[in-house]
Amino acid sequence: MRYQVLVRLKQGVLDVQGKAVETGLKDQKYDAVKNVRVGRVIELDVEGVSKDVALRQVDEVCKLLLANPVIEQYEIKELA
Repeated sequence: MRYQVLVRLKQGVLDVQGKAVETGLKDQKYDAVKNVRVGRVIELDVEGVSKDVALRQVDEVCKLLLANPVIEQYEIKELA
């Protein structure tokens, strides 16, 4: 099974990369673009276990290594 994990900063946490992108876009005259947030996409395969176990393992990996639960949130999607 293939999973995609989207990791983003929680609301209220300053997104320095997002602000840099937003500033660059404004410098290029894209003034309508607002509130840019930058995140990470991680894709991984889990093989040899049931769907429930795979999803649980991906969630554990997110908490353990892929996301900082203090400042980040994550979303797991199963890919076709």
